[in-house]
Amino acid sequence: MKRLSVIIVTYKSGNDIYDCLRTVWQHCDLPRDEVEVVVVDNSPECEPMFGNLSHTYGDEIVLIHNTHNGGYGQGNNVGIRRASAPVVLVMNPDVRLSEPIFKIAVEAFEEDQKLCMYGMRQMLSEKVKSPISFDCSRRMNGYIIPVLTALGNKLNCYLSRWMYFQGSCFFVRKDMFMEVGLFDEDIFMYGEEDDIHWRLSTRFGTHFRFNPRLSYIHLTLTRPMSLDTEKRMVESIVLSNKKKGVEERWTIKNFIRYYRMRYFTRMLTGRRNACETGMLKVLIGELKQMA
Repeated sequence: MKRLSVIIVTYKSGNDIYDCLRTVWQHCDLPRDEVEVVVVDNSPECEPMFGNLSHTYGDEIVLIHNTHNGGYGQGNNVGIRRASAPVVLVMNPDVRLSEPIFKIAVEAFEEDQKLCMYGMRQMLSEKVKSPISFDCSRRMNGYIIPVLTALGNKLNCYLSRWMYFQGSCFFVRKDMFMEVGLFDEDIFMYGEEDDIHWRLSTRFGTHFRFNPRLSYIHLTLTRPMSLDTEKRMVESIVLSNKKKGVEERWTIKNFIRYYRMRYFTRMLTGRRNACETGMLKVLIGELKQMA
């Protein structure tokens, strides 16, 4: 009987997936026959990657070539529907496990039948902690979000009502996730976490648990701020908030507050990256025109 299904969606991820899977099995602290790994590939061509994985792992891995690149959420939905375990670990291919995490998380779900999601500390490397393991809902006032997020992560103080886990690596109960509709496939890449948190908490209550003693490494957190990424994030949150009855204009104005506070804190703390502060100015200006 499977107790855990690990879902990994790839898109031209040949440089990452081998190391990712190596750490999954290296730090697997459950009997291997209780764990299944489902790899969903969104790339037009899945070979030779699938051939190599099949040769290395055999039937320990389920390989699915997606019919199309429907985005991160759609690919995960394909894998989760295929999963046979009651607990699912959604994991990016650029995540590396650096310690055993399966047993503690799975037992937490088995002991608490109301538990929806389980999050862990996000790391930049084995020794460097990420500044963000969880973030504040974009329904919160934008001036408060950066401050509360920074303090919460620094003190490992997770507020389950208002904070959602980063989407690169988290555990979720499959039947609850299925009941609320899995990932919203209209959200192509950014902003899924806030939406998932809202739907699960609305249906089942804020039964989310953060364990700062467990951690994983996300290799891309050192990437610089991207104007295109931030714009896509705004678009996704606008779409997500509309489902909650929040007007587009309010969401855009709240992002202006959020980016203003980010700009102010960087100037105040001396972290004056000219490129980043310049992009924040551009974003604020463009959002003002939209509002």
